[in-house]
Amino acid sequence: MDRVLIVDDDVELCELVAEYLRPEGFEAEAVHTGTQGLERAVSGDHVLVVLDVMLPGLNGLDVLRRLRAHSAVPVLILTARGDDIDRIVGLEIGADDYLPKPFNPRELVARIRAILRRAQPATSESDTPVNQRLVVGDVSLDPASRTVRRAGTPVELTSVEFSLLEALMRAAGHVVTREQVAKDVLGRRFMAYDRSIDMHVSKVRRKLGPQPNGDERIKTIRGVGYIYAVPTESETE
Repeated sequence: MDRVLIVDDDVELCELVAEYLRPEGFEAEAVHTGTQGLERAVSGDHVLVVLDVMLPGLNGLDVLRRLRAHSAVPVLILTARGDDIDRIVGLEIGADDYLPKPFNPRELVARIRAILRRAQPATSESDTPVNQRLVVGDVSLDPASRTVRRAGTPVELTSVEFSLLEALMRAAGHVVTREQVAKDVLGRRFMAYDRSIDMHVSKVRRKLGPQPNGDERIKTIRGVGYIYAVPTESETE
């Protein structure tokens, strides 16, 4: 069974989540402080971490910030409903997704499965389109190894950032709607006031930097979605 780490000071909630995850094929380990959570999260024993923001001592955002310096393990943060600041900061420092409290356990499982699907390397034969390396300008993306390079230099992305970039590069030169991103990358229905897509796009932009000529690689089409710009021949020479 895949092991999931739950970091939350609500002991009863941890027990309920563990009971719900078990028949879904997950073994849950729960700890109740940020310090314990960071220690267990960097161990490499878990496929995913469910991390509450409100923790005694070392809070969830501090745990996530320190964790990202050592590990790319997928993280789903739990936030207070309506607390946009925690969600935005969490996504900025490397969370893969968020879920407001209180939550439906079925939605928690769905979010976990969606994150883990994104984190899995492609398993198709090497000559199939889904597994072929994508190259747009000076950026190359390898779905099989889930690696990205810009001008030969590795670019470190979280699992959701990688999946987002892959979706945009596969459609390079064409608009990818926010609804498509929500469905294909985040694994859920698009919500009009969901800022997580914008935050993930912003982080990918920042990590890739501009085109060699200074133009943006990923352009926002207001009210519609995003487009990965294809450089002209003169820009690639």
